[in-house]
Amino acid sequence: MDLAPLRAIVGAEHVLAPVPRAYREDASASRGISGSGACVVRPVDAEQVAAVVAHCYERGIAIVPRGGGSGFSGGAVAAPDEVVLSLERLNRVRALEPERWRMHVEAGVTTATVQRLARENGCFYPPDPGAPEQSQIGGNLATNAGGPHTFKYGVTRSWVTGVEAVLAPGELVQLGGPLRKDAAGYDLRGLLIGSEGTLGVITAAWLRLVPAPESAAALLAAYPDTAAGTEALSAVLGSGVVPAVLEYLDGGAVRAAAGAFPGELAGDPGLVVIAEVDGSEAEVAAAAGEIAAALAPRALSVHEFRSAAELQALWRWRGGASLAVTAQRGGKLSEDICVPIERLGEAIEATLRIGARHDLEACSWGHAGDGNLHSTFLLDPGDAAQQERAKEAAHELFELALALGGTISGEHGIGLAKSGWLRRQWAPAAIAAHEAVKQALDPRGLFNPGKKQP
Repeated sequence: MDLAPLRAIVGAEHVLAPVPRAYREDASASRGISGSGACVVRPVDAEQVAAVVAHCYERGIAIVPRGGGSGFSGGAVAAPDEVVLSLERLNRVRALEPERWRMHVEAGVTTATVQRLARENGCFYPPDPGAPEQSQIGGNLATNAGGPHTFKYGVTRSWVTGVEAVLAPGELVQLGGPLRKDAAGYDLRGLLIGSEGTLGVITAAWLRLVPAPESAAALLAAYPDTAAGTEALSAVLGSGVVPAVLEYLDGGAVRAAAGAFPGELAGDPGLVVIAEVDGSEAEVAAAAGEIAAALAPRALSVHEFRSAAELQALWRWRGGASLAVTAQRGGKLSEDICVPIERLGEAIEATLRIGARHDLEACSWGHAGDGNLHSTFLLDPGDAAQQERAKEAAHELFELALALGGTISGEHGIGLAKSGWLRRQWAPAAIAAHEAVKQALDPRGLFNPGKKQP
């Protein structure tokens, strides 16, 4: 590949070849997914992105858009002849308007930056996927990222009023903008969000904010087994209170993370439920009381977290659960299946049985209110046999999700990790529509080839 034209567009120092290791993989590397790429190109603005795309599209060169590399599905992993288009230098906050509850940011701005700026200006940006210091807004949009607060507030798509993007064969367009309603055409904005970079390259977004809640409180309840814990989840949903967060950790996940818990856990819980409420001081006090009453029956213990320091400690512990589980064996394979809430208990128990069938220790945790499990198999990353058994177990998980009326991915996307499985989930007519959209927006198939495909 002749790199001179790309160097002329972005500057020689921003075309990296060979591709450094940091750009050859994402967070799916722990499960053995890695790539190479022909080079890394790092444009500084949307115009340079458009020029790079135009150059590549004309010459039939595939493009792999890349944000912070925190994705778990291999969506940012490139093949040897593909250009890695890193958006890290598109890191400007174009506008911050807290009085209008909105922010305009480029794709390379990190999640943590958006959250901090909102918070410092009395506002709240609810989407909270993992790795906030690493994950970037462009990647969040590309995967329609979720997180704990999606139960009340919705996934990333709910907080985007407009995008700026480069479409084939290198055209810079604006879809939506700093407006709250737009019914003028097809929802192309919504189509790009969640497309994993397969339909175009998002370069900026208009984000919706809300005033920051005055107060928050969280309750953590421990239960002897899955049945008792999922019964409590149903009681919370039936209480009429809408928690901001409704999470769970099964017994294996709790045991892995127990040493860092900010308090004492009674006995050996089979399931832990975390519910957070937010709003005014009066609303929080009332809602916390009702949720505590819903959680209490059959609970081994119920802990309440009210102060900012207590809440921070709780969520630091919850956020560290994945690392604590990984540390048990040095590696893991984790999938993000999603099932109807009434089937959650079945999926939690089935995860353990699948692990046992493949001679792997298993556990799960996740977003209980959404029925979204991070079903996980522990393994030694240097043991090829365990890696292979874990992949087979993951395929059983996908079959389980579909059998329970769910989906193969609640929030991480398809990428390379789940290639081919969409065809098992969708009917032929839906697959045909999916492929027609791809053909219409990317007729040469050069945007992130092989990802998000049936």
